[in-house]
Amino acid sequence: MIFTETSLKGAYVIDLEPREDFRGFFARTYCAKEFADHGLSTEITQCNMSYTKHKYTVRGMHYQIHPYEEVKFVRCVKGRVFDTIVDIRRDSPTCGKYFSVELSEDNYRALYVPENFAHGFMSLTDDVYFTYQVSRAYAPNSERIIRWNDPDINIQWPHTENVILSDKDRDAPLWSEING
Repeated sequence: MIFTETSLKGAYVIDLEPREDFRGFFARTYCAKEFADHGLSTEITQCNMSYTKHKYTVRGMHYQIHPYEEVKFVRCVKGRVFDTIVDIRRDSPTCGKYFSVELSEDNYRALYVPENFAHGFMSLTDDVYFTYQVSRAYAPNSERIIRWNDPDINIQWPHTENVILSDKDRDAPLWSEING
């Protein structure tokens, strides 16, 4: 695997290193030793998958608060998404900044999302399957959401008209309301 640190310290884009032959390829998608060698959490408590029916659906920006902060290791296994993270670590020089990357069934990329980062994505195709390996189980009372189109964070989403949202994502507070 190829680990590339993003502009947000501790978050990594992870590319596969396929071993190809006439049949196709084989690639490692996770290796505890390689993660540990990069100082990343190797704890996986739960694996999840989401299915998104329609293009331009946004899921996010979600995170969990103490004591249920979670690391996420995410990948799009069918379709394409615009995946985004926001650094919400109050003591970080990049607090309130975001990073985005396209994850798709064609580029095989994954994103390592550290604790105390909000995470979300926009589907760029219909019929998206998205996997999450997480370090903590879902804790509904610790879940928090930042509004997907918060003007202070100013994520440059690829599409902003007629976006499909759940009620809880649509009604999520602004970063200034949470961080203020």
